[in-house]
Amino acid sequence: MSVAAAVFLGFLIDCMLGDPENLWHPIMGIGSMISFWKKRLRKWFPDTQRGQLWAGVLLWLLVVIPSGLIPYAMLVLAGLLHPVARFALETLFCWQIFAAKSLKIAALRVYRALKVGDLPLARKYVSWIVGRDTAELNEAQVTKAAVETVAENTSDGVIAPLCFLLIGGAPLGFAYKAVNTLDSMVGYKNEEFYYFGRFSAKMDDVWNFIPARLSGLLFVLCAKPAGLDAKGAWKCFRRDRLQHASPNSAQTEAACAGALGVQLAGDAYYFGKLYEKPTLGDDTRPIEPEDIVRTNRLMYWASVTAVVALCALRALVG
Repeated sequence: MSVAAAVFLGFLIDCMLGDPENLWHPIMGIGSMISFWKKRLRKWFPDTQRGQLWAGVLLWLLVVIPSGLIPYAMLVLAGLLHPVARFALETLFCWQIFAAKSLKIAALRVYRALKVGDLPLARKYVSWIVGRDTAELNEAQVTKAAVETVAENTSDGVIAPLCFLLIGGAPLGFAYKAVNTLDSMVGYKNEEFYYFGRFSAKMDDVWNFIPARLSGLLFVLCAKPAGLDAKGAWKCFRRDRLQHASPNSAQTEAACAGALGVQLAGDAYYFGKLYEKPTLGDDTRPIEPEDIVRTNRLMYWASVTAVVALCALRALVG
């Protein structure tokens, strides 16, 4: 039974069930591993620029390598029992690696709070899925934050995992999730992580370089069937996709802004400090809560298109 079949079934299960709440998830294990080594490595290495840079490199190796080797060993053991057992386990792993439905649900929590006029609740929900400060955001800023998160995480949560799963199965898929989780936990440019998290941030840029661009192009391709502006998506993707400190984040956000006909990004506060960032897209109309629903629809169109096309290609090449 092929990896492509396991990936396809894993994605379908994710679309139906998402991540069941209150159940342990492998990404929680990766997060615990990061916390364990972070505390120790920061003490063991000198508190200097060079010392913290090398501590960050070792952190990356100590997290990413086991994140791939552990599922690999589990799959080998399952294969010794029966090929069907290995296929079932890999399908389960693929389900756990995809995050389409959990992303949709998280964004819809924000949307529903905004629709009933509960801005404090919307701020609370959006704080669960973004890194910026949310306590002072107005309705438009909360909406923008939710839309940007869905757009960016279409790559991080669906398209990039899909690519790595089809190349190296669940072990490489979990290695990618470790890379992504490291960036989200230590890849900040603040005083605490500026040197310690630099390697993790750079490696996340490298691993996501191609998937982010593929995701942006998929947004352009799927804008029209999703009922959005394909021409606007293409225009903003070409013009604005590099208008970000990260080489990858603006790829999908720019295409999404053009597809919706709104302006995204701009200045934001992180850890109490204002970061000036260029805007993406054109301010042709005010952003509104319904744009969260529209972005979810675009995310699913892009995700399904990529899963069907790339799984079929992987099955053909063997």
